[in-house]
Amino acid sequence: MVVVFAPLSFYALQFRVAGVLRPGITRMRLLALGYGLGVVVGNLFSPFAGAYELLFMPFMSVVAGIVGYEAAKRLSRGYFTCGVVIAVIIPLSVSWMLEQLFGLPMLVTLPALLVSEQIINALGAMLFKLVEGKLR
Repeated sequence: MVVVFAPLSFYALQFRVAGVLRPGITRMRLLALGYGLGVVVGNLFSPFAGAYELLFMPFMSVVAGIVGYEAAKRLSRGYFTCGVVIAVIIPLSVSWMLEQLFGLPMLVTLPALLVSEQIINALGAMLFKLVEGKLR
């Protein structure tokens, strides 16, 4: 999905449609590793592929997934909790990376990244809740 929606997936405003899958980590911690691997594959197609995109961001994605899983487990066991946590860690990571690579100030890139990540993760959480409700 990252490649199909490539114009939205890269640059300072990242709106990765594949991100709707992230809240699913709520139910299985191991999915954080799958998330990190998915980031590697998606970032292979990035116009900026390099160490940050292929090592740093996948690592931070795994970290975000694990922290999101643990937060959901401890606080509410909900998809929204996991999604919100991931949608804070990833924008902070991307914003820091953009500052390192291109000198873009975090205060400039972070707000838009936070908004786009929260939207994607909230949509994902809603979809997972809907599917879970239908399966019961």
